[in-house]
Amino acid sequence: MTYKSEFLNTLNERGFIHQCSNLDELDKKLREGVQSAYIGFDATAKSLHVGNLTGIMMLYWFQQCGHKPITLMGGGTSKIGDPSFKDEQRKLMDDATIEDNMQNIRNTCFKQFLNYGDGPTDALMVNNNDWLDDLKYLDFLRDYGRYFTVNRMLSFDSVKQRLERESPLSLLEFNYMVMQGYDFLELYRNYGTILQMGGSDQWGNIINGVDLAHKSDQTQLFALTAPLLTTPDGKKMGKTENGAVWLNAEMLSPYDYYQYWRNVDDVMVGTLLRRFTILPISEIEKLEALEGQEINEAKKVLAFEATKMCHGEDAAKNAETTAIKTFEEGAAGGDLPVFEVNLNDGILFIDAFIESQLVGSKGEARRMIQQNGAKINGESVNDPNYKITISDITAEDYVKISAGKKKHALLKRAS
Repeated sequence: MTYKSEFLNTLNERGFIHQCSNLDELDKKLREGVQSAYIGFDATAKSLHVGNLTGIMMLYWFQQCGHKPITLMGGGTSKIGDPSFKDEQRKLMDDATIEDNMQNIRNTCFKQFLNYGDGPTDALMVNNNDWLDDLKYLDFLRDYGRYFTVNRMLSFDSVKQRLERESPLSLLEFNYMVMQGYDFLELYRNYGTILQMGGSDQWGNIINGVDLAHKSDQTQLFALTAPLLTTPDGKKMGKTENGAVWLNAEMLSPYDYYQYWRNVDDVMVGTLLRRFTILPISEIEKLEALEGQEINEAKKVLAFEATKMCHGEDAAKNAETTAIKTFEEGAAGGDLPVFEVNLNDGILFIDAFIESQLVGSKGEARRMIQQNGAKINGESVNDPNYKITISDITAEDYVKISAGKKKHALLKRAS
């Protein structure tokens, strides 16, 4: 399908459009001049992760197409927690933790993707606690509660699936979609925001804001969602055996970030190039047409471009160089994770695996060793009781340990 607005055409060819409240009217509105759109991000950790990248890239393209993106920090809604498709209520956080998380996210997860400033198309960051914290409960229920029907709220998949699994859903969590709907109304009133975007699992929360604005202010706002990305085995993208793939370089090194993209499943390469790089579609089509071993060249491009978007070109080049040295030349790269251990007394091989976070458990480490997948300085070692000592230190003053072909770490003598 072809649209008349540059933004929708860009999203369409890059695979971002799943559902929209009114595509024709939104297409028309986007041609009337600079518009404002937002995506909300709750501050549940010190960093956003790869699962948030779809939304960030939607805002990126919105700005590139001449519009104003708004990143809404959920300083207020983080106090509640989104119940979407989860079996348990999130642990409640105090105000200090939420503020610390927001500050970290502000500094590390947006500025490399969006241009912030005071211009008409410059990105803006706001905090929904600025209006939610001052709401008077009875006044809010009287003024806006009448626009939300429990019947409709129960029909959304995020709530329905929770109830079908007989998982408790607290009144606190049930209020989340009301708060998110009110956020949209506040942003429309204060900034003229006409569009909220997000993943397809957010459809129920987003459409509530569209409905609320129509009923309370008699205005048309728009909802637009992107399809959720899942791995071939049906899992959400952005998770690994060792946890989330963070965007903050202090929580996940640029090298590990590069390796995440380098090791994606072959069938995902074309989709990920469209979503998470800014390469021209013509170039992406050539890369996704590669087959057999050649698909690895496309993965290298994906890893480099995705890392450049998140951490900058220098970090991407360093990660690429490290990967070449590690995998193609067999040397240890300077960007591999480094762990200081007591090599004077020695450390059991199996404990070194745990210490360096190459595996998640001793059982996993034992299996790796028994299957000859564990190496010290490139040589297989199949004795789980082997003790790494000073005698294993190389001329470069490290001990390189490897779990399979893709996971490596450097052990250095503790100072």
